[in-house]
Amino acid sequence: MPQVRADLEALTRIPSVSLDSFDQAQVEKSADAVADLLRAEGLEVQIVREGGRPAVIGRLAAPEGAPTITLYAHHDVQPPGDDKDWDTAPFEPTERDGRLFGRGAADDKAGVMAHLAAIRAHDGKPPVGVNVFVEGEEEIGSDSLATILDKHGDLLRADAIVLADSTNWEVGVPALTTTLRGMVRVAIQVETLDHAIHSGMYGGAVPDAITALVRILAGLHDDQGNVAVQGLSQGLAAELDYDEARLRAESGLLDTVSPIGSDSILSRLWTKPSITTIGIDAPSVDTASNTLVPSARAKVSMRLAADEDPRHAYDLLRQHIEKTTPWGAVVEVSLDDEGAGFAADAQGPIYDIARSSFQDAWDGREPVDIGVGGSIPFVAAFAEKFPDAAILVTGVEDPDSRAHGANESLHLGEFERVCLAEALLLERLGGQR
Repeated sequence: MPQVRADLEALTRIPSVSLDSFDQAQVEKSADAVADLLRAEGLEVQIVREGGRPAVIGRLAAPEGAPTITLYAHHDVQPPGDDKDWDTAPFEPTERDGRLFGRGAADDKAGVMAHLAAIRAHDGKPPVGVNVFVEGEEEIGSDSLATILDKHGDLLRADAIVLADSTNWEVGVPALTTTLRGMVRVAIQVETLDHAIHSGMYGGAVPDAITALVRILAGLHDDQGNVAVQGLSQGLAAELDYDEARLRAESGLLDTVSPIGSDSILSRLWTKPSITTIGIDAPSVDTASNTLVPSARAKVSMRLAADEDPRHAYDLLRQHIEKTTPWGAVVEVSLDDEGAGFAADAQGPIYDIARSSFQDAWDGREPVDIGVGGSIPFVAAFAEKFPDAAILVTGVEDPDSRAHGANESLHLGEFERVCLAEALLLERLGGQR
């Protein structure tokens, strides 16, 4: 583990943000570093680019009669945001209170190193075939993943696929993620005027675009905070102990603010649709002039039940917005991104082996099956490409990891258990001949 941690820290120091506005030479550097780590363990490695960021594929042939396992992670990371929001520099890994802080320390360079740790535990000669696939653009939507799977899928074909990009239930309790919500992201453009005009001269008779946009956004929810778009699929989550106090503690919800929606909290987080306004283009408060604004734009993210068709959901959302647009304002709803959800029938011998491996690594604590409210569209892509493979979505994070946010961190004790569990998984799958 000391060397695993040292290598994780070295990867974390590379600011491999895959967003176009950041230095893509750092993403290349990160891919090269991952490739070097895999080669050092004896894997046959290539870096592939199919119109997007570099992905790394490494392979170890299976012993005679043994199954093959594909291990997925990604080496690109989210932008760090404002440095002042971090307690320490985002790309200088720092340990505090048993956690390693840094952008990518958890999401998902810890996933990369968990795979390497499992291979190292077997001295680079695991009792199964191993394919390692480390993607370079997961944080920007995995646009070239379909092409990579189409052109290089034969290199990744396996009996089981471990996708280490999720979370555990809590510190001390491991989990397999068996459902993921899908996603639709749209841009809403609203226009009411062909130019800005004096708010005092025309206000009261002429609507401004910001007010029209605000009314559209307000109409996306009912008074309880449930999604108001009709016709969307929704389900109920499994019964696990998750109360409002835990929601408040993990989310940072202010004391005076009430949770929204109805049904169980986990259903609201995992299996029901949600809609969030994630950005607005309009004059800033500091620079606004005293005028009626002619146009405004918002970006909206809608999360979907695992079985929902994203295009069908987009059509329902667009129709709802068009029907609720006030005063005849001109509105355009454009699809920005989409991704399918995922639901696993997590039964069978490979899942049994995975659960026993997690239980042993966590000193007898049985793993739980969880859903995740976030969307990981690449999971559905793997499930579609390899329908006969068991899909194991595992996690290196915990509820305090703050992936994508400031002060992202990895619980080092849990990370060691993750590495041990995956090493045990490879050992036990090697016995399935």
